[in-house]
Amino acid sequence: MTPVQIKEFGAVSKVDFSPQPPYNYAVTASSRIHIYGRYSQEPIKTFSRFKDTAYCATFRQDGKLLVAGSEDGGVQLFDISGRAPLRQFEGHTKAVHTVDFTADKYHVVSGADDYTVKLWDIPNSKEIVTFKEHSDYVRCGCASKLNPDLFVTGSYDHTVKMFDARTNQSVISVEHGQPVESVLLFPSGGLLASAGGRYVKIWDMLKGGQLLVSLKNHHKTVTCLYLSSSGQRLLSGSLDRKVKVYSTTSYKVVHSFDYAASILSLALAHEDETIVVGMTNGILSVKHRKSEAKKDSFPKRRRPAYRTFIKGKSYMKQRDDILINRPSKKHLELYDRDLKNFRVSKALDRVLEPSCTIKTPEITVSIIKELNRRGVLANALAGRDEKEISRVLNFLIRNLSQPRFAPVLINAAEIIIDIYLPVIGQSPVVDKKFLLLQGLVEKEIDYQRELLETLGMMDMLFATMTRKESTSVLQHTSDGFLENKMES
Repeated sequence: MTPVQIKEFGAVSKVDFSPQPPYNYAVTASSRIHIYGRYSQEPIKTFSRFKDTAYCATFRQDGKLLVAGSEDGGVQLFDISGRAPLRQFEGHTKAVHTVDFTADKYHVVSGADDYTVKLWDIPNSKEIVTFKEHSDYVRCGCASKLNPDLFVTGSYDHTVKMFDARTNQSVISVEHGQPVESVLLFPSGGLLASAGGRYVKIWDMLKGGQLLVSLKNHHKTVTCLYLSSSGQRLLSGSLDRKVKVYSTTSYKVVHSFDYAASILSLALAHEDETIVVGMTNGILSVKHRKSEAKKDSFPKRRRPAYRTFIKGKSYMKQRDDILINRPSKKHLELYDRDLKNFRVSKALDRVLEPSCTIKTPEITVSIIKELNRRGVLANALAGRDEKEISRVLNFLIRNLSQPRFAPVLINAAEIIIDIYLPVIGQSPVVDKKFLLLQGLVEKEIDYQRELLETLGMMDMLFATMTRKESTSVLQHTSDGFLENKMES
């Protein structure tokens, strides 16, 4: 697999693939939902109509609608072809961390930190029923793909409950033993997987919630579960930075993936060709599986023999020989290597080091210009902490007034303001930098205004001088003409 890393604006709390071609996927991070294509590294669409953090963006079965919860307790329904919400469901009093469509496509189930689970009617935008059986935060849930009246929720009260909308109460309740972070119904509806603490547990729902197996293969809390397209593999992601792959026949670990940060979400594409993992540091890791046909089309080349490398090493230069030196290989700078490997944030970090910004600011500006040309400058600037954004703002303050850098840096400043506008007021250090930048821009505007006034006055002086010179030339010519005429 070839990994691709995409930088998001915050921790990636949910990844969900559309069930329909072209199998785009929705990424929920911070107060935005980005829609990515299967092989794109830039979002093809963004939903940002959230006042606070967004959660759990989920596609409907036909891939045309998207539902998401938010920190303010609202549930919003979006049309994939539009931007504004189609429906807004108000009723929860605290953050909504889980939403899903029922099997009939016309209802949405939601669970929130107010301990309630609600069922909503999409056409009428009305609440149908509320369940109040949980005694702690409801952080995960899923609806049955076969029965439109059944759905499962998991809570921090250590229980997993299956509700039936026809009875207005839970029909099965099981004790997981830890705060439940994720639940997953198998396609048949007969088995249920729950994750919480270090445990992944499998329950037989046809036997009233009997525990089949308890798995303890992670070292930290398991945060997410996912089932492969064939149903033969179960994947679990954890804060220990590992994804474990289990066989659903033996429930043994058959594979494991390591990542750079704690994992919050994962998803598999159609036919399991792509695995997307979201992490706490805002990195989205995308791995594409290489097809078998490609592997066969490139047979492994035979390595050269040892004698090939030592051939001619012992040759002694003769008197009439002409020595030709091999041209020295030029090595790329570290930031050039990062650009070549699409590590845009890393490349920008390297050129923002004091050794580069002070001695060779033109290199920093050229990298910013190149990132802007590629259309990834916003990605490279996003997701930075107070120290990193202060470093960027310091560079802008120091070099924005230089005429050779101004066009590039003004554009970068506009992008930074667009990205970090929602967090202004949270850090006095960053706020002070923004005020300095504002003062610098205002001073530069005053200088430009004075310069334009000076240029206007100079243009008037030059125009007056030109008019006087032309008048004196005409007078001189006419006087000479009269003298010549009198003489003749």
